[in-house]
Amino acid sequence: MTTHLLNAELLKRACGADPQACVCSLGACSSWESFTEDRWPNDRMRQVGTLRDPLIDEPTLEEFHPDGTRYGSANAPVAVASFPYNRCDAYVCGTCCRTLLRYTEFGGYYVDHRVREIQPGLIRD
Repeated sequence: MTTHLLNAELLKRACGADPQACVCSLGACSSWESFTEDRWPNDRMRQVGTLRDPLIDEPTLEEFHPDGTRYGSANAPVAVASFPYNRCDAYVCGTCCRTLLRYTEFGGYYVDHRVREIQPGLIRD
């Protein structure tokens, strides 16, 4: 059973303790980064929950940027109910304790896996 992390407090609790710099195949991902499936370190990742609301079939595509940030900004808020966070699963790396959000972008002719490291101070409801 997947834990639903439907608000900022639940997501903060899911974050790993004392994250450290990681040298895994994902590299730095302070903002949304694309990656190929072969770069996902599956053996190190433990899913700790999902931000997907099971009661919503098609979550909003609206983003949340009250301070003028953009989708790719490293300081963009992690807005639990807004895109793309509302389509993410949360993982903790067993090596470095970083908490990572992962989702897949489906375009007309492509599939793009994306990942972002969570900084707890940026999490918002």
